[in-house]
Amino acid sequence: MYEVLDDTAAQVLLAIESGDSIRRVAQQLHIPYETVRQAANRLEAAGYVHYDNGLSVVDDSVRDAARELITASAGVSPPTIEEAYVIPQFGEWPFAFTRIDAVYVWTQGGYQVSRDPDDYPLFIAVREEDVDAWETFFASFGLPTAFERQSSDEIEGSLQIVLDPQPSLEIEDVEGYPVIPREDTIEYMRDHYAQFQSALAMLDRMYEDLDLGVAYRETERVRS
Repeated sequence: MYEVLDDTAAQVLLAIESGDSIRRVAQQLHIPYETVRQAANRLEAAGYVHYDNGLSVVDDSVRDAARELITASAGVSPPTIEEAYVIPQFGEWPFAFTRIDAVYVWTQGGYQVSRDPDDYPLFIAVREEDVDAWETFFASFGLPTAFERQSSDEIEGSLQIVLDPQPSLEIEDVEGYPVIPREDTIEYMRDHYAQFQSALAMLDRMYEDLDLGVAYRETERVRS
């Protein structure tokens, strides 16, 4: 089994939901289609994945092995920022990017508030009932969790997960990223208008159904 499960194949196994297309898995993992196709072919040849009107994993024990490999890799080499955005996809519970990360997703990467790569929080909305499970899950990747951003001297490493527990979640999908609804993101941006004025103007240009009435010139930009 393990000779087939390189990091890419393990990620593919963990990302697959029954009936997924190769393109959908590639979008979720944010890696090239051809890379996922080759990994899926290897997994199918080994008997770990079945492809018939969509991908499916033949046995949960295969997922367990893939998760073991990914978490072991994280123990040797801590996740990068890019990998941290993908890791929640491997969990078994719903989630959505929120706050600053929702702005990033809804602008399709067009707006990213300045964040220090050596002190980088990710903001994720989860269901209240799943909080303990998420804390255990992220701990297996060496990622600390909290309900408010922690100062860098209180955590090990550069990454932290800030959980936003909610009674229930309404989740949209933007380019493979689960994210809180656009209207909730806009409300958050308006609450922090000075920081997100340019992002609001960007959304206004991107989505024809919006009329946010935001005037913005590059010379007015507020630097974070």
